[in-house]
Amino acid sequence: MSSPVVLITGALTGIGRAAAVVFAKEGSRVVVSGRRDKQGQELVSELQALGAEAFLFVRMSARTMTCATLWTR
Repeated sequence: MSSPVVLITGALTGIGRAAAVVFAKEGSRVVVSGRRDKQGQELVSELQALGAEAFLFVRMSARTMTCATLWTR
């Protein structure tokens, strides 16, 4: 595992998206995070087309996470 792994939150637009593209071009494995699944999948496809290994983590809202935590207890 010689390629660095980069996690970028808020990666679906603006500076986060630009950073994800730069890291992908540099050969990093990129994990992007955001709230919109479709837009995230499009970014992952773009990064993979650049030859990067890329993954999407879709953020949940704090309210959803709190409810999920309460239900698992």
